[in-house]
Amino acid sequence: MRTVIAGGHGQIALRLERLLSARGDTAVGLIRNPAQADDLRQAGGEPLVLDLESATVDSVAAALAGADAAVFAAGAGAGSGADRKQTVDRDAAVLLADAAERAGVRRFLIVSSMGADAQSSYEEPGFAAYLRAKGAADDAIRARTSLDWTILRPGALTDDPGTGQVRLSADHTGRGSVPRDDVAAVLVALLDAPGTAGLTLELISGDTGIAAAVQQIT
Repeated sequence: MRTVIAGGHGQIALRLERLLSARGDTAVGLIRNPAQADDLRQAGGEPLVLDLESATVDSVAAALAGADAAVFAAGAGAGSGADRKQTVDRDAAVLLADAAERAGVRRFLIVSSMGADAQSSYEEPGFAAYLRAKGAADDAIRARTSLDWTILRPGALTDDPGTGQVRLSADHTGRGSVPRDDVAAVLVALLDAPGTAGLTLELISGDTGIAAAVQQIT
C-alpha cells in the first residue's frame, strides 16, 4: 500500500510512517521544510517537499498519483495564530481532499480533534479558532461523495507510550486522553478497514485492543 501523509513531520505522522514502513508499506510524507527530510527517512518514510499553504490542486494531485490512500495529519501547532489555523487546519485539509478527488484516491483519513465544531464558542480564543478550523474541515470532507473518508477525533494527545488499548466510538467516548502512539496505530487499522468509510470517530484510551475496537465499529 502507498499512503501519502500531509504533515509528514508531525508527531503523529512520524509514528504512522514508522508503522507503515515496518509492515512493508510505502509512506510518503509531505513536508514544508527540506531540513525535515532526514527525520522522515529515519522513520522509514519517503519525504516529499510540498507546502500545502501555497501548493496548487494540480501539484498536490501529482504528489498523490498512484497512492492507495491519503492521510491529513497536519496542524498549524499550538503557537500559531488564528489565521494559520485557517490556512493549515482547514484550507490545507480541503486542498488535500480536492487533490485526492482529482488523483482518483478514494481512501481519505483526517486527524481532527474531539470537540471540533465550525461554530465553536470555546472560551479560550486560540483553542476556539482551532476547533472552528478543524470543524470546518470536517464538514467539507463529509460533503465529499467521491471519497471514502473517515474522520478521527482523538482526545487530548500525550507522549506516553502507547498501550494498544483504546475506546473508539462513532458516537461519543466522553472526555479523555490518548497517546500519539495509539492514534497512529488506530490510523493504520482504519486504513485496513474500508467499512469505517463515512464515519466520524472519537478516540481516547480505553480497555479494548485496537484491532477489536475497529472491528466493533464496522
